[in-house]
Amino acid sequence: MIGMSYRKLKIWQRAMDITDYIYTLTDNFPKNEQYGLCSQMRRCAVSIPSNIAEGSQRTSHREFAHFILIAKGSLAELETQLLITVRRKYTPTETGNKILKELDELSRMMHSFRERLCE
Repeated sequence: MIGMSYRKLKIWQRAMDITDYIYTLTDNFPKNEQYGLCSQMRRCAVSIPSNIAEGSQRTSHREFAHFILIAKGSLAELETQLLITVRRKYTPTETGNKILKELDELSRMMHSFRERLCE
């Protein structure tokens, strides 16, 4: 898996889809959140596939696994921020739940992927 094209990884593809969802979602946030939650959520979302890509180009499975953990940390941050936007009513509950389900599925996929790297 080391040195392989990260674009072929399902976890990277899912992370890219989630990034698209987050950009679309945050386009509708209030202007006063442009440099707050909007910016932070976008940075977290971008960080997930970016860390997967970076890790895939490292020289060992152990290093790759470390970058998967970093990506999972960004995913947890994004989940927390999404929950805040639902509480603040910037995100409809139904939309928030749909994205949370996607985040949960990606988290499980990343966990399984990392387990395989560590075997």
